Amino acid sequence: MIHFLFMGLVLGLSAGLAPGPLLTLVVSETLRYHVGAGIRVALAPLISDLPIVVVSVGLLSTMADFEAVLGAISLMGGAVVFRMGVHGLKTRALVIEPEVSGRNALVKGVLVNVLSPHPYLFWISVGAPLVHRAMAVSLAAAMAFIAGFYLLLVGSKVVVALAVGRSRTVIKGRAYVLIMRGLGLALCLLALMLVKDGLTLVGVWG
Repeated sequence: MIHFLFMGLVLGLSAGLAPGPLLTLVVSETLRYHVGAGIRVALAPLISDLPIVVVSVGLLSTMADFEAVLGAISLMGGAVVFRMGVHGLKTRALVIEPEVSGRNALVKGVLVNVLSPHPYLFWISVGAPLVHRAMAVSLAAAMAFIAGFYLLLVGSKVVVALAVGRSRTVIKGRAYVLIMRGLGLALCLLALMLVKDGLTLVGVWG
């Protein structure tokens, strides 16, 4: 169970801090209005991701007896995570370009997340296969992965909102770059694990 919790935490922290539409909106809403607006945007995945998680895990469960399909999905997930890792290793200071107006921060956050391809790509290729593997261990392991992922996905964005509210230069500092590069390396290692699992399922490894 600890293994899946750790993977959820690493993936959640990396996704939470990675430059993208939602993180940009968290920062821009904090700068435009106040910390509370940024925090409301950070909570958006708890609403928008639920149907994505349910559908992707449900679809994968129907393929439980098709190891070749699961192996192919795991290989695709490894490629996705590796790409995330490479992006992390290339991280520079976050560039903010506020474009969205209005005051309903949570609704804006949900809309941005629903219209972004990232949650769909992650849960279909990475999240759902890992939940499936965790379920083979125990329900608690699967719940630990999901809880760890969303704890740091949302929590890291909340911390960014709080930090930006206190100092607008924090996202341009060296600490942010170093954290993202460290997470990028961790994601590359996780990607190799997913590729190994995929090769095992398709009968190429082990």
